[in-house]
Order: sequence, then structure tokens, then C-alpha cells
Amino acid sequence: MKKQAYEIDMCSDPLMPKLLLFAVPLMLSGILQLLFNAADMIIIGRYGQMAEQGLAAIGATSSMINFFVNVAIGISVGSNVIVARYYGGHRPKDIHDAVHTSVLLSFFLGLGIGLLAMFLSRPILIKMATPEDVLEQAALYVRIYFAGLPVMMLYNFGSAILRAVGDTKRPLYYLSAAGVLNVILNIFFVRGLHMNVEGVALATVISQGVSAFLVLRCLARSEGAYRLILRDLKIHPRIVKQILRIGLPAGVQGMIFSISNMLIQSSVNSFGSTAMAGNTACQSLEGFVYTSMNAFYQTAISFTSQNLGGGKYGRINKILGSCLFLVTTVGLVMGNLFYFFGKELLGLYTEESSVINYGLLRMEVILTTYCLCGIMDVLCGSIRGLGYGILPMIVSLIGACGFRVVWIFTLFRSYHTLTNLYISYPVSWTITALAHIICFIIVRRKLPKKDFPEPVTGSPSEAHC
Repeated sequence: MKKQAYEIDMCSDPLMPKLLLFAVPLMLSGILQLLFNAADMIIIGRYGQMAEQGLAAIGATSSMINFFVNVAIGISVGSNVIVARYYGGHRPKDIHDAVHTSVLLSFFLGLGIGLLAMFLSRPILIKMATPEDVLEQAALYVRIYFAGLPVMMLYNFGSAILRAVGDTKRPLYYLSAAGVLNVILNIFFVRGLHMNVEGVALATVISQGVSAFLVLRCLARSEGAYRLILRDLKIHPRIVKQILRIGLPAGVQGMIFSISNMLIQSSVNSFGSTAMAGNTACQSLEGFVYTSMNAFYQTAISFTSQNLGGGKYGRINKILGSCLFLVTTVGLVMGNLFYFFGKELLGLYTEESSVINYGLLRMEVILTTYCLCGIMDVLCGSIRGLGYGILPMIVSLIGACGFRVVWIFTLFRSYHTLTNLYISYPVSWTITALAHIICFIIVRRKLPKKDFPEPVTGSPSEAHC
């Protein structure tokens, strides 16, 4: 298949420039998205009615939102892996079927999960011990947010398809346009119409609708095998099975990760709304580091999948090694820089010194060690790129989620401090990363060491597809 202008051939040298060419737009996309999300909180924190409660309300919902959203986004990883593998193996018919199945699947997932989340949001917030002065605003925010979940899923699955063929630039452009609109609408709703968290949520849903439209239009105008043709939209059971085999474990993993994070958020809630606000502001800043590192998780998945599909087995270890080097460098540099300038950065969200001090407390533990999280994710991504969904899920759930839950109900209960609560993160990242290394070695030994002389074509066996 002829390469288009935005596509990247992941199966040939040089490797490092192509990794960066793929990852940097992903990093910029994530950073831009978080800048726009940070703008939400800055506008609420400075101009919203009951600013501290509004900021705490958004923070109180983040782990619950992730609980539902991560299921669908995890399944989009399955679409990315399958499309990338077919693309690397030069299988246009399978690419066509995978694209149209993915788009339709994303809409139904968003609709079903969104309705369920809207129904369950308030009871979950109550179970999380959300303070009374925050509860109503938090419940209103998530109901509006989840109403827009179908369009959010269309954007995520559409972007996953473009990443599979090496295109990370156009999603960046679309996200930029939608993000600017989001900020404009935030100012209009909150400052102009004197709305509070409902204005921020409404701006988010509208901007996500714009980004979904742009990415779908991009697919519809593409010339390759991944072109979207509306009349061809159809659920192909064999494609769904392959997507779910890889993506559903990733979604379940993200969901259960969110349960452990909800337990941690509930523990933070026990320290009051001021601690919640500081924790929220720090989490927003952490997001910039995490999304930068997560770009290399996505890179590891796509590059590993394409090279597996193309029979380029000799490049798999090089991809992992290069991604680990890059994610460690980014995590160390960004995490420690953010901590060094923590007081100034937290001051963008609030002028309350007590809120800033709570934020600095979290920064000291988590941001300085955040590269460990990136290492863990890249190892997990490489295993997923090789077509294994359940193995990295089990390792992550036991090593990270299970460990944190045990920590909360044992050490945290004995030493009830925020510092002790936050330490559970770097310890769990280290344990899980070590387990992933062992799993990758075992999985890699099952594959040939040398490349196939020609790209894999036709319908290879399950071991190669």
C-alpha cells in the first residue's frame, strides 16, 4: 500500500527519529488537552461562584470519570493494535473492516457507558464520602460530562485508527481547534453567564463534539484502506472479537485502577475540602507529565503492533529499549522541574496558601518519582502490542491496584497521613514494572528472533495476527 503524507513506516530504519516523529505530536496533543482542562479549573477557581467548592467538585469527580471512561478508551487500544497489525501486514480488506467496526463500536460504547454513568454518578459520589458542600456541584458536573461520552469515544477511536497508521499530527490539529473553542466557551459560560461547574462541563461536551466531527471527517476524506465510508459501517463479529481480546482487558485494567484511585480520593476527602482542592490542583499538574510519558506507551503499542504484523521481529526489542530511554528521560526532567517550580505552578490555580501547601505535599512524593509510572506503562504497552491483553492486565491489577488497596486498609489506617497515602504510588509502580519486565521476556521468547524475508500478507495464523 502506498504511504500517504501523514503516515509513518514503522517497520524500517531509522528507528529513533520515527519514534520521536510519532510521539511528539502525541505529547503536544495531551499537553494541549490538559492546558484546556487546567483552564477549566483556573476559570472556576478564580471566577466561579463558590470557587473553592467548585474546584474541589471537579477534583472529586476525576477518579469516577476515569472509572467509566477508561473502559471505553481501553477498548480503543484494541482497535489501535488490530489496525496497526493489519497495516503492517499489508491487508487492506481487514483494515477496512476493522475501521468501520471500530467507529460503530465506539458510538454504542459511549452511549451505553454514558447512560449507566449518569444513573450511578450520585450514589458513587456519596459512597466516596464527598463532602456535602461539594456533592451537588460534583453530581451536576458528571451528569453533563457523561452526556457527551458518545462523541468523546468517537474521537478516541478515530484517533486510535490514525495512530495505527502513524498519523499523530492531524489529531493534534483537531484537538487544538476544539481546545481553543473550549476555553472561549468556558469564559463565556462562567464569566459571561455566571454559571459554575455546569458551564465548564457544557463547554467540554461541545468542544469534544467538534473534535469528533473533525477526526471522522478526516477518516472520510482519507485515500488509504482506512478511509471511512458511512454506508459501510458494520459490526464484523470476527473484528470485534479481536478488538475485545486486546482492548477489553486494557479497559478492565483502567476501570479497576480507577477503583483504587477512588479509594485514594475517598481517603483524601477525609482531610476536608482544602486538602481536596490542593490534591486536585496537583493532579492537574501531574497530568502534564503523565500525558507526556503516555505518548511513549502509545508509541510502543503502535510500533510493536506494526512490526509484529510485518514480521519485523528483530526490531521489537529495539523499540522497547528506545521507548524506555525516552520515557525515563521525560519523566525525570519534567517531574522534577514541576516540583521545583511547584509553588508558582499551584499559584495559577488558587491564591489560598493552605491549598498550595497541600498540593506541594503531593508533588514531593509523586512528581519526583513519576518516571517509574512511565516505565511501567511502556512495558505494559509493548506486551499489548504483541497481542497479549490479559497478561498485562493481571500483572497491573495485582501489582498496582491490589497493592494500593492493601496499603490503604493497613499502613494508611495505622499512619493516617497524606504522605503515607501518596507513598503507595511509587512503591506500586516499582513492583509492577519489575513484574512486566519478567512477562515481556517470557512473551518475547515465544516469537522468532529473526525477521521474515518479506512482509506478512494474506491471513497469517493467530500467532502472527
